[in-house]
Amino acid sequence: MEYRRLGASGLRVPALSFGTATFGGAGDFFKAWGSTDAGGASRLIDVCLDHGVTLFDSADVYSGGLAETILGGAIKGKRDRVLISTKATFPTGDGPNDYGSSRFHLIGAVEKALGRLGTDHIDLLQLHGQDYNTPVEETMSALDQLVRDGKIRYVGASNFSGWHLMKSLGASDRYGYPRHVADQVYYSLLNRDYEWELMPLGADQGVGALIWSPLGWGKLTGKIRRDQPAKPGTRAHDIAGTGPHFEEERLFRIVDALDEVAAETGKTIPQIALNWLLQRPTVANVIIGARNEEQLIENVGAVGWALTAEQIAKLDTASDAPAAYPVWHQRGFPILNEKAPIRAA
Repeated sequence: MEYRRLGASGLRVPALSFGTATFGGAGDFFKAWGSTDAGGASRLIDVCLDHGVTLFDSADVYSGGLAETILGGAIKGKRDRVLISTKATFPTGDGPNDYGSSRFHLIGAVEKALGRLGTDHIDLLQLHGQDYNTPVEETMSALDQLVRDGKIRYVGASNFSGWHLMKSLGASDRYGYPRHVADQVYYSLLNRDYEWELMPLGADQGVGALIWSPLGWGKLTGKIRRDQPAKPGTRAHDIAGTGPHFEEERLFRIVDALDEVAAETGKTIPQIALNWLLQRPTVANVIIGARNEEQLIENVGAVGWALTAEQIAKLDTASDAPAAYPVWHQRGFPILNEKAPIRAA
């Protein structure tokens, strides 16, 4: 397993982590992701550790907290061998303070997560979404207190706009609070919006990307083609109305390119899609999910090799999409946007 620094921090994380959204399967939404029980989770985590996948990602809203509980049970006796990443911000109840990034909610959410996980600290806590209503100074101050109390060790964001992430980093710099070292983002061959603003921000500010849903919300498995729609029992079928927008013809064009590269490399389509991500700037970690051991082993096979420059270019071309403003305008003036080497006079 390859290990990478997480952003500008000193923490080293494996190139692949395991996402626990498949643990529990409570409710229709998470049931479509998976319904791994305690026994199955324990086995999957053992397989992960055997392959050097030592970072496990969860969230307080995954199956109403059940995913964290199952994860906590599965790592019992193995805590010193794993890194735990989890998230908070989204609603966990009907109360007026059961959501958001306020000091009140975050401190309470961390205490509850620690109880479910059966541990005394969280290695990486990420704000699961952008909260417009809470001043970033309050949020970063609360995270600072949690770090000082030893309950969390590193902080990150997820699903933020660039301006909000930069505003949070500015508050950290101004008051000496811990900086976000991670940005958990949706990014894949199918949806490359991350490259427009958040990737340059991450490169400039030392914020490493953790990639969620790297197979395009289940669309980049090779099982969906022009004459082969998603099958019942899969996420792409059962919750087809959720997730990011995509154009079918563009999906098929990407799959065609993946087929070509698969023939050249002898690798599977998911392995190629994951390896492409591992070559991208700022990417510190790609979060893989699996309903069973077979899927897990296949996904782990995305590391230990690299696509060629020509293969990457082929996938880049097939997945290219029109950029939003102002990115398309900025790309028209590359001399302003490419860092030139500094030479002595």
